[in-house]
Amino acid sequence: MKPPPFRYHAPRTLDEALDVLAADPSAKVLAGGQSLVPLLNMRLAAPSALVDVNRVAGLDVLRVQEDGVRAGALARHARVERSDEAAAVQPLLRLALRHVAHPVIRNRGTVVGSLAHADPAAELPAVLALLGGTVEVASAAASSAASSAASSAASSVGRRTVRADAFFRGPLEPALEPGDLVVSAFFPALPPRTGAAFAETSRRHGDYALAGVAATVTLDGDLRVVSARAGYLGVAATPLVLDLTGAAGPEGDWTVASAHAVERVEPEADIHASADYRRHLTGVLTARVLRAAATGAMRELRAPRPPRPPRKADGC
Repeated sequence: MKPPPFRYHAPRTLDEALDVLAADPSAKVLAGGQSLVPLLNMRLAAPSALVDVNRVAGLDVLRVQEDGVRAGALARHARVERSDEAAAVQPLLRLALRHVAHPVIRNRGTVVGSLAHADPAAELPAVLALLGGTVEVASAAASSAASSAASSAASSVGRRTVRADAFFRGPLEPALEPGDLVVSAFFPALPPRTGAAFAETSRRHGDYALAGVAATVTLDGDLRVVSARAGYLGVAATPLVLDLTGAAGPEGDWTVASAHAVERVEPEADIHASADYRRHLTGVLTARVLRAAATGAMRELRAPRPPRPPRKADGC
């Protein structure tokens, strides 16, 4: 299989990349290429140009702070997965990334690229949505318009922050306009006394999940549930987030909570699984991850994590 013809650009600065994207609305951004290249080879995508951002300085940032983890557009899956600092602040990143395809793909694929691809069966969009994270988008049009402005003002012009609940519009449809480039994503830290868990089911290891669930559970000092939330992949057109606190109750009735989740999902059938099977998986996985997240929260209460440094930067 061969891709359709395209022009190739390899900018070395963000401004250069944005200028190319502004001049060619049908151009596509190439970072890891683990989703884009197969689409090209199968002729499911035919962009006029590829803008390879791998030489752009500053996009490979992985910044770990007390309030969360920020991954730049060139932060590879494997790097984020292996970061103990990132896992300490936001364990769902490592838990989810272990399910992304295979190690050879994670070595090249990027966190931001997975989000920008907006596949509802992918792990990271569900994690970002569950955590209430954000993506930072650089706008080529705004950047060009600001080129004559003072340098002190230009650094903040052309960027906007988009919440996860507004970013995923539909299957493979992120809230991006021609000329936009996602430059980073922010995953908020877990609140105190909170545990997290992730599970999915696929036909074969490394395949896209038939259904998957990420969950967080927060307990009070008396081990009562004060928050139970779950984010779903593979069972809706976009990442689905459900607040199951009321269904679970203060004692954590995960069976009731999972039944509530089953009633809320509307999966579609395809050649891999029926809608009923995906709905069944939703219930099984929901109970499993909520129970595991609650166990993690109990562990947190009994042996609190050591104080986090005010700021930890890796690769800035």
